[in-house]
Amino acid sequence: MSQVEPLEFKRILLTIDADDPEANVRALSYAVTQAKTFHAHLGICSVLEGGDINIYDSLTPKKLDEKRDALNQVIYKYVDMAKDAGVQEVTGIASEGGDIDDEILDTIIPDFKPDLLVCGADKGGEHHFYSISVKLAKRAKISVIVVR
Repeated sequence: MSQVEPLEFKRILLTIDADDPEANVRALSYAVTQAKTFHAHLGICSVLEGGDINIYDSLTPKKLDEKRDALNQVIYKYVDMAKDAGVQEVTGIASEGGDIDDEILDTIIPDFKPDLLVCGADKGGEHHFYSISVKLAKRAKISVIVVR
């Protein structure tokens, strides 16, 4: 019988949905626990989705900057929470793009290089057929935990 080797994560990426603080806090709790246990680097990311920006806002630099600032405030609120909970190395990551899942899979993951992706489940499970967490779990080439 072969020996089971412990699975240790060194880089953990947490996805944050600016519209679902309840799911974010649950997922953050899990990610913080894992990051502290493994002394892992924790990345906390969110995406400013192209569909969330109307044509007027996209042509108005001040409006676009306001949306970016709001997203960064949300991300860094969770970064601060992770640091306050004792995670030593935490990085906030904001990105912009079309589909959230594509941006995470094609840009953020290749740049941050995590070995574990942590996502919160959608509010009450509605949208389960097109949930970002489900899409990420199906398509990511790394381990994915969806926290309910």
